[in-house]
Amino acid sequence: MAVISDGVWPRLRVADWTETRDTLHMWTQIVGKIRLAHAPLVNHWWQVTFYVSPRGLTTSAIPYRSGVFDIEFDFLDHQLRIRGSDGAHRSVALEPRPVADFYRETMRALSELGIETKIQASPNEVELAIPFDEDQRHTSYDPRAAQLFWRQLLQANRALGEFRSYFVGKVSPVHFFWGGMDMACTRFSGRAAPPYPGSAPNCGDWVMVEGYSRELSSCGFWPGGGEEGAFYSYAYPEPGGFAGHPVTPADAFYSSDFSQFLLPYEAVRTAADPDRALAGFLHTTYEAAAEHGGWDRAALEEDPNRWRRYR
Repeated sequence: MAVISDGVWPRLRVADWTETRDTLHMWTQIVGKIRLAHAPLVNHWWQVTFYVSPRGLTTSAIPYRSGVFDIEFDFLDHQLRIRGSDGAHRSVALEPRPVADFYRETMRALSELGIETKIQASPNEVELAIPFDEDQRHTSYDPRAAQLFWRQLLQANRALGEFRSYFVGKVSPVHFFWGGMDMACTRFSGRAAPPYPGSAPNCGDWVMVEGYSRELSSCGFWPGGGEEGAFYSYAYPEPGGFAGHPVTPADAFYSSDFSQFLLPYEAVRTAADPDRALAGFLHTTYEAAAEHGGWDRAALEEDPNRWRRYR
């Protein structure tokens, strides 16, 4: 299938693809839990995430016995690709179908490849946690919407990657968390954080304690906020003065409901210079965390172009 042309920053109204988004969310949870079952723990659950690929979202290589396998959501041909380092592969169609069918076919494909896998077969971080093998409720898949979402992630991934390059301290990859269905990049001050007091629906508190075990400033993109999704930025623990710090662009605001800064996706998409508008948001909201939190910015930040003249 050809790539849909709808501008560099594509328009995708949340209301136009909510059912597809919710079904895709369950599918990504299934695949994410497969990765969780086989990958060793890395800081803050980084080992369970997905990454933007030239065709969709990929797990990257997952260790299995003496080899590896990967799983990719291909949003061009609308297939779930499972590939082993022994050359074997299987595909599962991305098409309108109940989550229960997708779950059974995906697990069968793994079995046919000789990849023995057992997962906790119900979703996390959602209010309605229907076991995957019983989920006949989520059945929608609009291929155009799924591809537009991936193209949103392409742009967000590029912008977040550029922002990430200015930080030389501990910083996460730009990655996609299937629990909350958001893309994130997180910077760390180097200091421990107090035990996280919050929780997520149908998710053990210990998961959040690990995720927020170090002082951080996190930003990303979520396809559920506002009319077309939203970029976000928050700090944990949130320092005094954070919420009142001046940020750009003018459409950005602090949400007391979510305890974070938000910037509507459509404000970026329609800006005269979308990249500049989003970069302003990412840098100024990070400054809110670093300045008010007393981070050692001189030790943590660096110009990513410092070696350009030698390259």
